Amino acid sequence: MSHRTLNRTVAPATWRRGALTLGALAAASAALVTTAFPAAATPAHRPGDASATYPITVDGSDAFPESIAADRHHVYTGSIADGTVYRGSPGAKRLEPFLPAGQDGRTQATGIKTADDRLLVAGAFTGRFFVYTDAGQLVSSYRVPDTGEKTLVNDEAVAPNGDVYLTDSLRAVVYRVPAAEVHAPATGAQRTLQVAYRLPDYVAGQSNGNGIVTSPDGRSLIIGYWYSGALYRLTLATGEVHRIAAPALPSADGIVRRGNTLYVARSVDNEVDTLRLSAGADRADVVATRTYPGADTVTGVAVSRGRLLVTNSQMDTYLYGDPQTSPDFTVESLPLR
Repeated sequence: MSHRTLNRTVAPATWRRGALTLGALAAASAALVTTAFPAAATPAHRPGDASATYPITVDGSDAFPESIAADRHHVYTGSIADGTVYRGSPGAKRLEPFLPAGQDGRTQATGIKTADDRLLVAGAFTGRFFVYTDAGQLVSSYRVPDTGEKTLVNDEAVAPNGDVYLTDSLRAVVYRVPAAEVHAPATGAQRTLQVAYRLPDYVAGQSNGNGIVTSPDGRSLIIGYWYSGALYRLTLATGEVHRIAAPALPSADGIVRRGNTLYVARSVDNEVDTLRLSAGADRADVVATRTYPGADTVTGVAVSRGRLLVTNSQMDTYLYGDPQTSPDFTVESLPLR
């Protein structure tokens, strides 16, 4: 998620479009009405030119797509503004509403990931996290521990063993959800997120730990810090955290990993950086930097069928009331290389 300063975002002040305080947002979300699931998404779109860049429309007037995820069957994004989750087939030209705004108390959506037949949705400033089946049934919902601290449950990563790890950009922690809970029956159980690790170098009032990925062997995490642009490697067995030797990447937001390659969406910079990790992931070098016409606060990134999908979140409109760049919300499909 992108911000200029967090104080403008989470303090009791104007939040968006002369809009809501966090308390008012919570009250408003409780009043949202659940609607029925829509029909299946638009049929797949397969552009003839594999090197082309083209937009995918998110079918919502208040979509503000913050994150994106893809598996063999679907592409998902979610609205930071109202919590709607959108879905379409890989290669589709349009993502349509799948989980309605406000359902299950889901009034914001940031990080989205898939884990086999499970859909994972982070709840941003609400301090919530949700696990769904791919049919839309609620497996369980979570809240952060009631410490009185501000919270921003921002992004998640799925380890090879099925455990899920989540960043909180305002609390210097990583939460862990065990695989057994992720794949439990869809009973709608209510749980509390459990702190698994502590993180260094958090700056008060700023967005810190944000994008998160696991190593292919499941032994470590890499976490990007939005404010400082630093990358950290966390060893799961010991909890040790080391800063990776890499150029600072301010506004580093969503991250996806393929082998020893990282793709990093840098929201305010409106670019996607490709980094190559050393064998021990103690160093990372930027090997490519890309942007594209119409890039608009790129906060999320995923890989689908050899393509790179990047969200044009228009987050500056949502957070600060800046003029909306386009009335249409989109995800961009780019060549992977």
